[in-house]
Amino acid sequence: MCFSVPEGVEVPPSLVNIFKEINRSLGKPIPTNGNLTHWAEQGVLLLNATLTVRAHQAGSHQGKGWEAFTDAAIKALAEEKENLVFILWGNYAQQKAAFVNPTKHLILKSVHPSPLSAFRGFIGNNHFVLANEYLQKHGKTEINW
Repeated sequence: MCFSVPEGVEVPPSLVNIFKEINRSLGKPIPTNGNLTHWAEQGVLLLNATLTVRAHQAGSHQGKGWEAFTDAAIKALAEEKENLVFILWGNYAQQKAAFVNPTKHLILKSVHPSPLSAFRGFIGNNHFVLANEYLQKHGKTEINW
């Protein structure tokens, strides 16, 4: 689960910004920990393009084969399911939109929530509101972010 950390581990800066956007757009209090298991239990798949990385070396395992696996997962979900919400943060993630039919699913894109870009379009993107509105419109249960 990308962004998620176990209770007791300091909440990473990108997740802090995610929580700030949830607070801003939905009025929910900012959690005291970064464990996102409750999102996964509601059907949220938190997927990075590469599933491993050397500690403190972002992108260090790119091009090692993970992308083929995660691309296949995205393609399978996009083809076999309907009315999913794909939230793509950052330029690299946004390239995955090519695997998703926008007439069959909702695709939301913005800059990454990292401290370097969060205030250039992540904060204020309303993705959590838009995702829930789409799910409700299509008879699905909203996510309790």
